[in-house]
Amino acid sequence: MAEKSKLEELFYKRKNAWEVLGDKGMKETKVFCDEYKEFLDLSKTEREFTKNTVALLDKLGFISIKNAFETGQNIHPGDKVYYVGGKKSVIISIVGKESILKGINMVGTHIDSPRLDLKPIPIYEEMELAYLKTHYYGGVRKYQWLSIPLAIHGTVIKKDGTEVNICVGEKEDDPVFIITDLLPHLAKEQNDKKLGEAFPGESLNVLTGSIPFKDEDIKQTVKLKVLEYLNRELGITEKDFISAEVQIVPALKARDIGFDRSMIGSYAHDDRVCSYSALRAILSAGLCKKTTLCYLADKEEIGSVGNTGAQSDMLEYFAAMLLELTEEKSSDVWLKQLLHNSTMLSGDVNAAFDPAYKNVFEKNNSVFLGKGVGISKYTGSRGKAGASDASCELVHKITTLLDENGIVWQIGELGKIDEGGGGTIAKFAAKLGIEVLDIGVPLLGMHSPYEVASKVDIIMCYKAFEAFMKSN
Repeated sequence: MAEKSKLEELFYKRKNAWEVLGDKGMKETKVFCDEYKEFLDLSKTEREFTKNTVALLDKLGFISIKNAFETGQNIHPGDKVYYVGGKKSVIISIVGKESILKGINMVGTHIDSPRLDLKPIPIYEEMELAYLKTHYYGGVRKYQWLSIPLAIHGTVIKKDGTEVNICVGEKEDDPVFIITDLLPHLAKEQNDKKLGEAFPGESLNVLTGSIPFKDEDIKQTVKLKVLEYLNRELGITEKDFISAEVQIVPALKARDIGFDRSMIGSYAHDDRVCSYSALRAILSAGLCKKTTLCYLADKEEIGSVGNTGAQSDMLEYFAAMLLELTEEKSSDVWLKQLLHNSTMLSGDVNAAFDPAYKNVFEKNNSVFLGKGVGISKYTGSRGKAGASDASCELVHKITTLLDENGIVWQIGELGKIDEGGGGTIAKFAAKLGIEVLDIGVPLLGMHSPYEVASKVDIIMCYKAFEAFMKSN
């Protein structure tokens, strides 16, 4: 028997993470995931996620690093700072015991998700029905957004500069909105088209009203009725939408899935499940030997562009301020040394093996629901295009760390080689000289309006981030 056991050690075997939790772990998982669901429901846009994160940080005694820098306030081990980029991204840090020049333990994620944005002039009327024109954001499968309840979230700046926040469709007594689908009785021509061509982006128009305004001398009376409502309730006009940021998201709550309540269904697990886990991890890790950092970026779903995305210099800017306030050093050489000595876990989701669509997965090299946090040595597509490809040394370091802390993990790729692929913010961190490895929660239905994650994978992701932040 001993010889057989020794031979079995030659195999790599995935573990069912539920089997290692125990009663205490089950209770911790329930509490953590209930709090995550609550946070998700309140944070359906990157602006809302940022606002709720900052409110929590302020409550816990974090200070603005920008204010500290502008007033010349030095910071010391144990000090807690943050920076907000464009109200849509956040960097959080707790200064460690050793010199920051020895590197930072970072977790980088993104808080934007696939959605529908309103066009600059969105409201129109057709056959006495009022609609909103949208422009889809990120990699959506357009047909999935038809015939589901939708909510409107966003920010409008009025003519006088007043900011108005919109959230309609989330309360029980709120109206919801919808993009209509074609009935099967009349869908013969549509059925003959390829899936990618059957639902044009220009057809994703949101139904918003049908009662006409009582004025025979005015055209587009249903549109006017909608505008009159918006002006009466929010004080905004059609022109105000030109500068607005308004999003259409599913009007669906995060809910437990399965008789055993082992999974969570929700909009925007990608990538708020890793973002929330990273936020909670840095807060629970507290003062560590190394300085810790949580980077919640924007715009990943469209290439990490803009001044709030991971291709911007926001991380470098934050690190430069941190360096000046802790070490009183400001040259590029010192900044580069800090970054080159740093390590990042790029927290992003991966596609879990789905038995209903197993032909697009390579089973040996996939991640699975309930098998723990998923590691991806590289992402990209085809011949690893767009990947950062972590070093073997880093993969060994992180997997050893997870094993030592009893954290269940698995490793896998995003589907078969030539089926598609995807990317994360890892390559942009790597460009700065940071050692980086992708790790995150496996999802079923990734990029759909209602994604599925396993609760046990979520708690393992949180524990992985926390253990990493505490490591030397």
